[in-house]
Amino acid sequence: MKRATRCVAIKASSVLLLAGFASGAVFAGSGAAAAASGDGPRRPAAPCTSSQVVADSAQPAGSAQVRITVTNKSAKPCVLNGYPTVALAGQGSPDKNKPLQVIRVGKSAPVQLAAGGRASSQLTFTPVLGEADGYCASGADPFVAPSMVVGVAGGRHQLAPSDGGEFALCGTTVRATAFHG
Repeated sequence: MKRATRCVAIKASSVLLLAGFASGAVFAGSGAAAAASGDGPRRPAAPCTSSQVVADSAQPAGSAQVRITVTNKSAKPCVLNGYPTVALAGQGSPDKNKPLQVIRVGKSAPVQLAAGGRASSQLTFTPVLGEADGYCASGADPFVAPSMVVGVAGGRHQLAPSDGGEFALCGTTVRATAFHG
């Protein structure tokens, strides 16, 4: 009986050894083929820097909404993360800006920007009510500026509305979606 048990154990270990060798050869062959074809793992693109991207558009998207667009102007891809910072430029000067508290809307996910690729974020302000000079529901005075300063990838970009108007809002907050492609 001991001899029969030993023979079964030897046969079982031989089968496992052959199966392991065969699967190792298959995986090694797959890796060699992948390496030869260039389909191996790719390195992710580096985060976008202020020298790579430019905020080049502020398009009205409703009565109190603006869509800002960022373009990768470099020859290399990069990854854009998160939300913009926003300030209204007082008297048209970034030095006299009014920083706004950004309320983040939605989830943020990395956006891969190829060379020349674009991403956008939607900004929603508390609207000014009425016509002409307008008013705020809170009773505060509206803030009006000819341009805004948007922070993206560590840089600041001054944008004016694409329709030639001005930015007007009540309060000190803005809701912003995460950048998306």
